[in-house]
Amino acid sequence: MPPAVQSLDHLVLTVADISATCTFYQSAMGMEVLTFHPADGSTRQALRFGIQKINLHQVGQEFDPKAQHPKSGSADLCFLSDSPIGQWQEHLHQLGIPIVEGPVKRSGATGPIVSIYMRDPDGNLIEIANTM
Repeated sequence: MPPAVQSLDHLVLTVADISATCTFYQSAMGMEVLTFHPADGSTRQALRFGIQKINLHQVGQEFDPKAQHPKSGSADLCFLSDSPIGQWQEHLHQLGIPIVEGPVKRSGATGPIVSIYMRDPDGNLIEIANTM
C-alpha cells in the first residue's frame, strides 16, 4: 500500500493586496492574521483558522517554490463552520458582503453539507458550510 496523507496543513493564495485580503478574512471569517519569518529571512503573512493556515503571496512577488502559474482569483475554497448558516448570512449582510448563492445542499468530504457562497477581494469563490 502506498503512503497516504492525513490532513491539510496549509495552502497558498496568490493575492493582489495582502492587506485587503487579511482585513477581509479577519472580519468576514474570523481568521487570525499571522506575521511569520521563514528560514529565508523574509517576512510573510498568513491567515490561521483552527489548525490550518493560508499563506499569502503577493502577485508578482511569489515565494519559491510556487505554483507553476500563480494568479489571484483562481481558488474555490470550502470552509466548514459550527455556526449556523443563518448567522453567517446575517454577519455577511452586516458587513455588506453579497452572498453569491445559497443556502444550497452540497456534498462535502464526509457527507451532506448546506452552503452559502461569497467572493473574497480577489474574486476567489468562498464557500461556508455546515454539515447536515
